[in-house]
Amino acid sequence: MIGRLIGIDHGIKRIGLAVSDGLGITARELAIIHRAADSEDFDKIQMIAQRQQAVGYVVGIPQNPNAPAGLHSQADEVRRWIARFQERARLPIATVSEYLTTAEAHQLARQRKRRPRDPVDDLAARVILQSYLDALSYGAAVFPPPLTDE
Repeated sequence: MIGRLIGIDHGIKRIGLAVSDGLGITARELAIIHRAADSEDFDKIQMIAQRQQAVGYVVGIPQNPNAPAGLHSQADEVRRWIARFQERARLPIATVSEYLTTAEAHQLARQRKRRPRDPVDDLAARVILQSYLDALSYGAAVFPPPLTDE
């Protein structure tokens, strides 16, 4: 039993949130935050995490294996955002690749009969978090994550 984790899908306009069960087996969508200033976003995320009695965060990083090396990417922006969030967060933060999670989120949205133009950020966060939980169960990840020198 690891406790509840909050999955985060960082976007330019919105931040999707998901939460795991206390056993770390399944994830479910939780909320969509419309972006404001980082400090406001961080406060909202931490308030939700506290309400959920979370023990940590899992943030998706948009890896694109076809992106040219050396160019500034959305993944770089998310890493910078994570670094700023870590300064304020009271809980550990793990990261996971979110390659193709939006496509999976749109498929989930269709299954749930959401309208095609409805945001899927919460569902993307669910996919991100579930992939991390699966990696934990297979021994491919550990929580809390080891500290890095980044």
